[in-house]
Amino acid sequence: MLPSFFVIGPPRTGTTWIYEILKNHTVLPSPIKETRFFDTHFQRGLRWYTGHFKVPDQKVRVGEIAPTYFASEIVRERMRQVVPHAKIVCILRNPVVRLYSLYRLKCAYGMMKLSFEEALQKDLELRESSDYVSHLKAWQSCYGKERILTTLYDDLHRCPQQYLDTLTAFIGVPRLVLPPEQMRLVHDSESLTHPRSFRRTQAARVFADFLKARRMGRVVAAFNASSLRRFVLGGGAPFPDMSPSTVLRLYDSFRPQVEELEAMLNRDLSAWKSPARAACSPQSH
Repeated sequence: MLPSFFVIGPPRTGTTWIYEILKNHTVLPSPIKETRFFDTHFQRGLRWYTGHFKVPDQKVRVGEIAPTYFASEIVRERMRQVVPHAKIVCILRNPVVRLYSLYRLKCAYGMMKLSFEEALQKDLELRESSDYVSHLKAWQSCYGKERILTTLYDDLHRCPQQYLDTLTAFIGVPRLVLPPEQMRLVHDSESLTHPRSFRRTQAARVFADFLKARRMGRVVAAFNASSLRRFVLGGGAPFPDMSPSTVLRLYDSFRPQVEELEAMLNRDLSAWKSPARAACSPQSH
């Protein structure tokens, strides 16, 4: 009943797309994507956790798509105790682009009401989840390099089928052929706006978390699939582009880490080193 694989993100790296692709071919938490067990609900116990998985066939792989796990030391320790033989998939994305995408998401869902510059100072998750090198090394030390697959969002965007082939081979799932309608990314932050009412959106999110903690995810899923969702999500002002000075500052701050990551992965990450290079790389937007 426990997962044999985890896709741990970090956030805004295509994990929702992966969930949509794998949910009919593996056993994933249902009807919600993330249980938040190992970081938020660990005290509820394994019975609460395994209740999210319906296992019709012992031959079907069980897994979890959990982007909040990547940057958490306590998650690593808990997972090493509970699922020491699991395989771990990390997905890394241009850190500047991913950072702003995560900021948009958090504002849109009523998690913060700050300017981007303020959020960079006050929200630790934004920068901590972009510390790719430190966290990747920690996961490799915890699980062993042979159990960690490090992938790039760029590859997922450029060639979804080839990316999926690599992923399924690693987690032990038979090859899946993507139909044309699934050759797209799910939940793109470009379409998100500020909420029309921050308090209403915040209250809806808190209530949704309350229901999920009590394994009432079906209610949340039904609401999200209904027309009522538009009353608590979106409808506000669009997000502005990052200022040129902020863009340059962020690229400068991340460049040393990107260069270290190039050496670790033996990959050319030139598109992650400057806004000019990123502008020539469509998969980075």
